[in-house]
Amino acid sequence: MPEITLAPYAVTAQNSQGRKHPETEPRERTEFQRDLHRIVHSTAFRRLEYKTQVFVNHEGDLFRTRLTHSIEVAQIGRSIARALNLNEDLVEAISLAHDLGHTPFGHAGQDALNHCMKKFGGFEHNMQSLRVVDKLEDHYGGFDGLNLMYETREGVLKHCSLKNARALGPLGERFVKKLRPSLEAQVANLADEIAYNNHDVDDGIRSHLITLDDLRAKTKIVSRHAQDASKAYPGIKDRRLVHETVRRMINTLVTDLIVESRSRIAKARPASLEDVHHAPPLIGFSAAIAGEQQELKHFLMENLYRHYRVMRMSAKAGRIITDLFDALIGEPRLLAPQYRPRKGTEPARAIADYIAGMTDRYAMLEHRRLFAIDEG
Repeated sequence: MPEITLAPYAVTAQNSQGRKHPETEPRERTEFQRDLHRIVHSTAFRRLEYKTQVFVNHEGDLFRTRLTHSIEVAQIGRSIARALNLNEDLVEAISLAHDLGHTPFGHAGQDALNHCMKKFGGFEHNMQSLRVVDKLEDHYGGFDGLNLMYETREGVLKHCSLKNARALGPLGERFVKKLRPSLEAQVANLADEIAYNNHDVDDGIRSHLITLDDLRAKTKIVSRHAQDASKAYPGIKDRRLVHETVRRMINTLVTDLIVESRSRIAKARPASLEDVHHAPPLIGFSAAIAGEQQELKHFLMENLYRHYRVMRMSAKAGRIITDLFDALIGEPRLLAPQYRPRKGTEPARAIADYIAGMTDRYAMLEHRRLFAIDEG
């Protein structure tokens, strides 16, 4: 099925580097639709429903999870891609897959697992997301993983250490040579930033760990949009005011990103996907909006992510991950047979795969099974 006419520097099936394992071309969908459908039907995608964004799963039903966050990233990303005449299906596929390798308990879980894996090559959640789609999903008879298109895999791997990049061959080459990924990957990366900053504002206020008044006093972007909402709807308050403020912020960020990116693309005049690889970053915010985004990030870091209640939960999460790893590396026979190392996989990496694949509540349950005397 042919793609809608896109910009000459957008990714298409024709300029793609394709799949590791050749497959028959899909008849009624594009190659990148096939990718996003495989991602949505994967086991790892379903697990995102019970993986933490900021607040651990049992703390409330209305907070974002990795699943709802990924869907929000995809929606924002598709809007930007359409405006810039890029491959929407590829942006959505990257957006939905970018957190598949994330541990339970958010960044606290990732940091703890990385510490546990220090002697065994470390743990990076972007590398783990790639590992999930390349090796760990086991739905298909002809190959391990999902056999995604090269550019989808490239977008999933948005960060990577040089050591790991060199071991990845062509996929890691851009980190070594300091090349740029596709514009679709750049869009998905910044759509992720737009989604988590703004929705952490919403969740932070809902949790009562931060207040809209504090945000208005200390961040220009929230102050301006809250004022606009109040002018448009005199007397508006509470949740309605928060929602109106956040949605206006998202609209401003998306619009600014589109306008600034169009300007950068017009100046760089890329004629092909190869030109994009050698150009400076072409997707980005204007200097003014980028500054406001940084101010908001700083506020969230100091007042939400480092709030004592979040830090307490993070400390508990770190202990759970560390306890599980230490117990399993000390006695690998504690692992159920289906999670034991496959041929060619080191025991520590198999244990990291098992722990990283856990949901928040499963990790807590497994911890009780291994350490509580009355659990079996």
